[in-house]
Amino acid sequence: MSKEIFKAVRSVTALLFLLLVFPLTVTAASKVLFSKMRSQVLGTDYPFSVYLPDGYETGSQKYPVLYLLHGNGGNETDWLIRGQIQLRVDRLIEEQKIPPVLIVMPGGGSSWWVDGHQEPGEEVLIKELIPYIDTRFRSRAIRGGRLIAGVSAGGYGTINAVFKHPELFAAAAALSPAIYVPGPPPSSAAKRIAQFQKDGHFDLAIWQKLNYPATWDSYKRKKIVVPLYLSSGDHDRFLIAWHLSQLFRLLYDYQPRQVALRVVDGGHNWHLWQNSIEDALEYMAEYIKVSADKEKNSPF
Repeated sequence: MSKEIFKAVRSVTALLFLLLVFPLTVTAASKVLFSKMRSQVLGTDYPFSVYLPDGYETGSQKYPVLYLLHGNGGNETDWLIRGQIQLRVDRLIEEQKIPPVLIVMPGGGSSWWVDGHQEPGEEVLIKELIPYIDTRFRSRAIRGGRLIAGVSAGGYGTINAVFKHPELFAAAAALSPAIYVPGPPPSSAAKRIAQFQKDGHFDLAIWQKLNYPATWDSYKRKKIVVPLYLSSGDHDRFLIAWHLSQLFRLLYDYQPRQVALRVVDGGHNWHLWQNSIEDALEYMAEYIKVSADKEKNSPF
């Protein structure tokens, strides 16, 4: 890894939060780095955090990498602080339920990870961040070594990334994805952010151009199947379980053995997502093992 990354300084506020969230009794020596990339597309710095599993700094092997996306208005610390991802992944690795993995958590704000009216969130993620990580970390820079997952707006971005770029990902997970069809409800943040606006007002045509139905046919034409884990709470205030069932039906008809739907007790909140991400990680790990075996360079 470059000296630039190792010299990245953790913010005091984030570090204090992490010390409060993660008990000192955890024995795994995983680390989290806070860094940034200069985005030519945005013309500014793009922040991200990276989970490094125990042994990364002293070894030489390459690791699968998961791109983990936050929800609307979030940042690169959401999954660390609110999702408790470090503690949970440490445990899953220790129990051998998933292999050691790098987790990249970008700070995408309210981009929804698409090329909307305000900023090209998809372009930054796909064309800038992924190559940046692959050249500066020991990631397995192949489809079989790359995963993507997200929550709410991050789930929306995950499904769009998979449908547009299936050649990049071995598996994916969308937790409570905000994939409203034909459009978002009045209470959704999508109605108020600049990504989906025209002349200062929400524009349904922009939403529908960027939502997954617009890329469904092209996904099928590529004939590259990405296994998908889908989940939602049964009391989600945005009725996401209903919208998710529509997507599940499409996927089940096309790839019945490579899609999973979980509707569990809960709402649209981090309490639900903390537990859902563990099940999602185990689901995705099975597919990355299969992909790695086929490519004959498995680190497992």
